[in-house]
Amino acid sequence: MRLTIVLLMIAIIGVKAQNPEKKEQDSVYIDEIEKQAPVKILHAEPLYIDLIRDLGARKGEKEWNVGFGITDRSVYDEYEALVEYEWAPLDRLGLEVELPFSIYPSGMNGNAPSSKLNSLKIAGQYSFFVSEKFNTSMAIGYIHELELTEFVNYGTEQLFTGNVYNPFYIVAKRWGSNFHSLLYTGPQFLHHFSNGLVETNWQINSNFHYMISGTRNFIGIELNKNVGTDYFDMTIRPQMRLGIMDNLLIGIVAGVPISRDNERFSTFLRLIYEPGHRK
Repeated sequence: MRLTIVLLMIAIIGVKAQNPEKKEQDSVYIDEIEKQAPVKILHAEPLYIDLIRDLGARKGEKEWNVGFGITDRSVYDEYEALVEYEWAPLDRLGLEVELPFSIYPSGMNGNAPSSKLNSLKIAGQYSFFVSEKFNTSMAIGYIHELELTEFVNYGTEQLFTGNVYNPFYIVAKRWGSNFHSLLYTGPQFLHHFSNGLVETNWQINSNFHYMISGTRNFIGIELNKNVGTDYFDMTIRPQMRLGIMDNLLIGIVAGVPISRDNERFSTFLRLIYEPGHRK
């Protein structure tokens, strides 16, 4: 089924690329998004590791996200869920609050961990470079997570188990009217309260998307790479985003790890609601 979805994506790209009438739709739609003050470049935002706010965000923008995913962990299934709110209090500055959950229905069989609210997550992102000439945006940001213990330990063990410090850098470019690329990268420092140890790894997320002419719908791929001192993991995530209403979109993601030692296939859905959004 995943192969069918990928082939369908390729077919759509081919059809759209061969239709010259779409170029006019692209230019009109891009002008609607970009030709306001301050300048903002239209970029496709990845769906799994998403941005804090649009690059070049304008004051007053806001968005609710609800996500749900399932991952096959070989001996048990992991269900993930999230609720997040992001907004722009100032031009080019985005803020976010997120509650990510991990749920293990098979936890009682002794193979799976216990379910929990993973962390209290807050983040900020500032777009310091927005260029109409190069159709390019750059941003820096920081994510802080205060990690929590499992639900079963509430009241019996320490509630907060650690901190995650995650500065990051983003660069995105639109090639012509339809093709988009984006790099999201930065180190993660995991500080464990129990023993005081700090683990370090690097996240390198590269993204390539094709946005359907005259819409915010896109298809593409997200490559999530995690690099540590003695390991390298990558998950390939083909994805698509579809507009249901003017202010409501849905993102559909499949996950294919390059190594299946601890993780197999996964799926993820993201519902995106933008209060006050206008065409």
